[in-house]
Amino acid sequence: MVALRKPPPHRMTVAEFLTWDSGDPSVHTWQLIDGEPVAMAPASDNHGTIQWALGSLLWPHLTAPGSRCRVATEPGIVPRGRSDRNYRIPDIGVTRAPPSGGQMLPDPLILIEILSPSNETETWANVWTYLTIPTVMEVLVVNSTRVEAELLRRNADGTWPEVPVRIGSEDALSLDSIGFSVPLATLYRTTTLAMPGGDPP
Repeated sequence: MVALRKPPPHRMTVAEFLTWDSGDPSVHTWQLIDGEPVAMAPASDNHGTIQWALGSLLWPHLTAPGSRCRVATEPGIVPRGRSDRNYRIPDIGVTRAPPSGGQMLPDPLILIEILSPSNETETWANVWTYLTIPTVMEVLVVNSTRVEAELLRRNADGTWPEVPVRIGSEDALSLDSIGFSVPLATLYRTTTLAMPGGDPP
């Protein structure tokens, strides 16, 4: 029997969305964008590999003695603007807040997205909403089709730069808010982009 997607209430609130059953088992994750549930496309091999690599590098750094931070994959995020109608899901989040047991990552400090051709517009739309969250200090977008990333870092006066800083294949990726740095190319070591011609063996 084929499960049918249940139509959502008109312009759902976040509270309604968090208890909504789509009835569609083929969709792993949904976001709420301005009151409309939007299905997230499955991640590509490169996308998933980069996400895992970055998370695995952040975890030991953030669990070292003296650290107050923790990392979560695919955390629920509610932006400040239209907070009752938006529930976004970045690939990785970092916070100093203790675990809440809820469906949202409290007080995110860093939010990270892995950019794929199929989700470029949606990803950048999410990024601009992340900048409205008062606790967020850095937003990182890592490309999954070339060795490149873009970083937005909040200025000392609390404002955001007009354009992200581009990080190339020979550069270090540095997240100053948590004192983390790693060669960007490290994230791609087990992807097709680290292989001659960009093709798997």
